[in-house]
Amino acid sequence: MAIPEVSKIWMNGELVDWQDAQIHVLTHALHYGTGVFEGIRAYDTSKGTHVFRLKDHMRRLHRSGRLYFMDIPYSVDQLVDATKEVIRANGLESCYIRPIAFRGYGEMGLYPLEAPIDVVIAVWPWGTYLGDEGIKRGIRAKISSFQRIGPNMLPLAGKATGQYINSVLAKVEAVKGGYEEALLLDHNGKLSEGTGENLFVVNKGTVYTPPLACDVLEGLTRDSITAICRDEGIPVEEKIMVRSELYNADEVFLTGTAAEVVPVREVDDRPLGEPGPITRKVQEIFYSIIKAENDKYSHYLDWV
Repeated sequence: MAIPEVSKIWMNGELVDWQDAQIHVLTHALHYGTGVFEGIRAYDTSKGTHVFRLKDHMRRLHRSGRLYFMDIPYSVDQLVDATKEVIRANGLESCYIRPIAFRGYGEMGLYPLEAPIDVVIAVWPWGTYLGDEGIKRGIRAKISSFQRIGPNMLPLAGKATGQYINSVLAKVEAVKGGYEEALLLDHNGKLSEGTGENLFVVNKGTVYTPPLACDVLEGLTRDSITAICRDEGIPVEEKIMVRSELYNADEVFLTGTAAEVVPVREVDDRPLGEPGPITRKVQEIFYSIIKAENDKYSHYLDWV
């Protein structure tokens, strides 16, 4: 998906013109994937523009940095303020937000701790990740031939740039095969997650999601959906699952900042049918939250 150009990017403490936000070709992260990032969304509502769970995202960015020995030189509160600053500077009412901290220019090789840490926050207009039709009717998914990287390969509690090559390969394979998304199995062959989304499976009225031990990122939308289910009296559990549980599921859906809440209508050419009642209920509540129409979850919204 092409990135539409806007006016300003926040880079190392100041706003710079979009075209001037550049790095050296010998930047460490370009060669070794030594960066951490977040994906965040701002929404335009009748009450103004808010960013969904902004502080929680910036806290996770800091946690990701610690996993990779990266001391991010801006506090969570400074990053929150910088995000709002760059949204306002670009005059955006809704947008996707990409904060990234990475090892910059000055060191090469596999011991990078002397390399500087650069921090950038970019924003741009972005619609639905898997399409409006996918949100309404559901998407077709495929179990990837690429296994999800394991917890003793990389620390999966963090969102690191290099580790997403795993997701890139799975996504390309799925799209080339005529599907919208790939689902990955973990290092033990159990269900893990999508290329950029957490997985939920509904069976006999209970919502199941793979535990973190199945090489799953602890997604903030995942956490929000779990809270919604509990508040609505919908049983929700973490459970280790095998792929056949997808084929026989009553409902399947994916969650993520970019994807939001997307039903899955088919897995490995096995139809699951139209999105079911629990998926629709969760979608309805989630979208009422991001539209600022649900006061119960107003603590998730950080106003610009």
